[in-house]
Amino acid sequence: MPPPTMPPAMTRPTIRKLALAYALIAVLAFGPPFGLAQSQGTQHPPASSQAPQSQPAPPQPAQDQQQSGQPGFAISVTVPVVNVDVVVTDNDGNYLNNLKKENFRITEDGAPQTITNFGTTDAPITVVLLLEFSQLGYGWFLYNAVNWADVFLRQLKPNDWIALESFNMRSNVEVDFTHNPREVEQGLISLYFPPFHEANLFDALVDVTDRLQDVKGKKAVLVLASGIDTFSRLTLDKTIAKLKQTDVTIYCVGVAEQMFVQTLDNGGLTYLQAQNQLKSFAEMTGGRVWFPRFDGEIPGIMADVAGSLRNEYSLGYIPSSQKNDGKYRKIKVELVAPDGGPLTVLDQKGKKRKFQVYARQGYTAPTSTAAN
Repeated sequence: MPPPTMPPAMTRPTIRKLALAYALIAVLAFGPPFGLAQSQGTQHPPASSQAPQSQPAPPQPAQDQQQSGQPGFAISVTVPVVNVDVVVTDNDGNYLNNLKKENFRITEDGAPQTITNFGTTDAPITVVLLLEFSQLGYGWFLYNAVNWADVFLRQLKPNDWIALESFNMRSNVEVDFTHNPREVEQGLISLYFPPFHEANLFDALVDVTDRLQDVKGKKAVLVLASGIDTFSRLTLDKTIAKLKQTDVTIYCVGVAEQMFVQTLDNGGLTYLQAQNQLKSFAEMTGGRVWFPRFDGEIPGIMADVAGSLRNEYSLGYIPSSQKNDGKYRKIKVELVAPDGGPLTVLDQKGKKRKFQVYARQGYTAPTSTAAN
């Protein structure tokens, strides 16, 4: 059955007009972009949500993990194989797609590991759009987040899964997993007047990765936010500790760069911290981060997000250390020549191409209790 057609009013121009109208109203109505509102009690969404009945069932969770109640993810709790998704680009952003198993070397806490599983995949992607829906930035942060998320929808293919979650004082699933980007567009249109000044980024990230922990296959979160956290229950350290237990890749697009370039003296240190937080979340999970200054950068950035998800190498290994000590183990992925030396990649003119490897930085080993 073909997807339902969108009513004429539900178009991308509508999204832009509503977001712009909100931004103009917000400039007059809202207070300073970095103030703290009164504590109103953080509310949390249910642990899982249901997909619309009109849609095919979304990726199914692993039941054994649901029953265990452990916060870890599949590779550290249910199976001995550690899976690592790797993206390799050159300095111009071109993907290196012809690499072989012998071109990769993985170390865990400095110890070389034997790669047992290797492959590339063009499987459908599963991605959650996580948008900052707060009054920060006089409405411009929200304006950017909504419009740029809409641009990403153009990168989707019919079999891709997409969901929309927003956050301010609490997280909210606006649209559960669907194959139909039009449903997400309608969800974006509804994000036009946020009820709170708060932006609880840390709580939202942990919430969305917890929702995804039992979903099988490749999955990612695309965060469109300023990076500022105002009122989260979780601290930065606790958030990072939680993210060390997830196999979800996080991509971040900062929505505040334009404002802070013009007003660096107004909250400059706040924004530098926000930037570093977004960078940390992306880098530690194997994702990427962007801080666009111009709207003209957005189509290319969203193409890069989708391209990264579609040009991954899947590597797997059985850790040489089988200790169930619950410790964080650092992973390093390098490119090597078949003889073990440094890999040299040449362009069409025979010049060396520098490259960048994107992979998660580690994982949390299971505990003895989780292993039993």
